[in-house]
This record gives sequence, structure tokens and C-alpha cells, in this order.
Amino acid sequence: MDRRTFLQSAAAGAAMAGTTAAQSPDQPQAGPAPGERQATNEPVTKVEWRNKQAGMAYRRLGRTGLMVSEIVSGGDPIRPDNYEHLNLAIEKGLNYLDMAPAYGRGKCEEAYGKLLTGSAKREKVFLTTKISGFKELRNRLYQEIFDELPAEKQKRIMQRAEQTLQAGGAAKPGYFVKYWPGQDREFAPSYLSNAMMPDYAHRVEGSKEFAEHITNSIEESLKRVGTDYFDIVMCPHGACTPEELRLPEIQATIDRLKQQGKIRFLGVTSHNDPAAILRTATEVGYYDLVMMAYNVINGGYLDHAIQMAAAEDVGVIGMKVAMAVATHHKSLQPIPQWRIDKVDRIVPGEMKAPMKAYLWALQNPSVSAVISNLWDKQFIEENLSLAGKKVELQPA
Repeated sequence: MDRRTFLQSAAAGAAMAGTTAAQSPDQPQAGPAPGERQATNEPVTKVEWRNKQAGMAYRRLGRTGLMVSEIVSGGDPIRPDNYEHLNLAIEKGLNYLDMAPAYGRGKCEEAYGKLLTGSAKREKVFLTTKISGFKELRNRLYQEIFDELPAEKQKRIMQRAEQTLQAGGAAKPGYFVKYWPGQDREFAPSYLSNAMMPDYAHRVEGSKEFAEHITNSIEESLKRVGTDYFDIVMCPHGACTPEELRLPEIQATIDRLKQQGKIRFLGVTSHNDPAAILRTATEVGYYDLVMMAYNVINGGYLDHAIQMAAAEDVGVIGMKVAMAVATHHKSLQPIPQWRIDKVDRIVPGEMKAPMKAYLWALQNPSVSAVISNLWDKQFIEENLSLAGKKVELQPA
């Protein structure tokens, strides 16, 4: 049985009710793991272990059944000249590598390919990439129509877009947190596209360009990494509005790629309006997980959506967890002191603010993991040391 046939058979088996828990390729499973759902009258969901190591804690990533390390590796700092330190992270039990074509214009994926070349590491880790540029494609198709409209109609559409943005509260301070320069500029084109949907969706939403974009993106990512499949693909990469998740071309194209053995599970990532994105991903039914901005600043806005996701066994990975209290973007420095004071009040002990931020997120049992940019060995030593730690959170 070749690898793709095996993966397809395993995915089908995981969907069957009553399956028993899978064994780790490294050692047998010893009962339910942290984050694994179990009830008296229902079977334990089938799980899949990779690189299980003492000293690392693992949680089940929703209905994927993937047992992921509580700390997973982000792709932003990973480049062909900065990746070898991740060998230490894998030795410590990290088993999830995140990447995207947008990171370094493919250089991140190339670096992960170098990390995995010539060894058995591919079978030790779960690989995730993203469909970068998907929402930008949608916005471009609508913008091309918009540019041909009379000025008066353009004005009405722009007013509708602004009203919808304000009414929905996606840009509300506290809920919207700026993680990189220019992030707030993503709202205007996405809400303009949504405002045009009542009149022009029939010219955009069924475009074959969406399927072509997804397929081409996956094929190029597979080549750069040097693998024949990804465990997870996130589409869109950085969804800005719920409407972007409902394009039928996403499910149809992803289903075809699954049948070809090139991907296993579908997720979505979101920095803007993460609560709405998580609710929508849960409602549409074909998303297996969501990686979203979740931290001590916006966390209260996300509680209900996280509960909804947990009820449907949709996995949740927290990102931008530490960037609410620390940033490498000089234009966003210094971080407001009140944010740092807040995490210091909530999480007791003598630790750096970013480490406290990760600990805060990991106290939520419905969050499977937090994603951390592991710039070097010091980041690995510090952040991976948080796995499995329990703290009593204090009032904010």
C-alpha cells in the first residue's frame, strides 16, 4: 500500500464510529491524553500520534484526531538560513510545523523542506500550509467590476461597506488588535467585496480562478517542501470576513485534493474578526479546525465561539497569543504597558510577558495548541518548557 492509499484508508477509518484509539508510532497510547474527549457512553475518538516524547504535553486537534504538541512551530521566522534549531524542538516533542507560501515568498516552505530532507522526520511531524492570496483574489475580481461602475453607484457601495464594517464591530478596539503594520487595511477591500455580493456575486463567486488558485498553490507548496502530502491546508490564509469561507469552490476543490491524497484536513486562519470566522467555520461543517488570533486582550470576545466549536469538535489553535504583549515590529513598539500589566495580574509568577500569555491560552481546555515563532534555541527552551503547566488564573 503506497503512502497516499494508506492516508485515504486511515482518514476513512477515523470517520467510523466506535473506532479504538490509535497507537503512537513511538510507543503505545496509555489512556486518554490531555484534551481528548471521552464520555461514559460514547467511544473515544480515533487519535494519531507522532513524535510522542516525555516532557511534552499533547492535545487532540478536534475531529482530526491528530495529537498535537501544546506548542507548535510558526513559520514567520523560518528561512533556509534559519531552521536547523528546530531539530532541538523536534527532539523535545514538538510535532506540528506551520508554513505558508506568503512567508518569505516560499522561502519558509523551502526551509522546512531542508529540515525534513534525508531523515525520518516527515513521519514525526504534522505539516500545515496555507492558501495565501485567496481573499486577495476574491477582492481583485470584485474590484475589477467596481472600477467599471458609475461614480454614484461606487459611492453607494462604499457607504454600504463602511456601514457593514461598523455595525459588525470587527474593527472595535480591544477586539481588533493590530499585530503587524498595515493589518487594518485588509478591512476595506474585503467589505467592499461583500457589499457588492447582492448584485455581482454571480460574476465572481463561481469563478474557476478560485479552484485553479487553490490547486496551483498546493502543487507549488508540495514541490517546495518536497513532500507528497500535507496533513492540513488552511484556506483562506487570513480570512477577513465570514463570506470568504462560504465559496463552494473551497469545499469542492479541497475534496478533490483529498481524494488525490495531497491533503488530509481543511482549516482556516484569521487575524481579523476571529469570533465570526470561528462561528462560520463551525456552522458550514466542512472545516476541521481554525487557527485564530486569541490572547488576553481579545479573549473575552471569543469565548462563546470557542464553546460552539468545541461542541462540534472543531479544533482550535491560538495564534498571535504572545504578540498582544510583545512584538518584533518596531513601528508597533513599545507595546502599551496596560497590556503587559494585565497579563502580569492574570498569570502569577516570575516569567516574561509572552510566556505568561502562552500559559493563559493553554489554560483553556478547548484550545488544542498555541503557535509560537521559534526564532532560535532560546525561544525553543523557554516556550516549550510551558507545555503541560497548569496555573490558577487571577482576576484581570
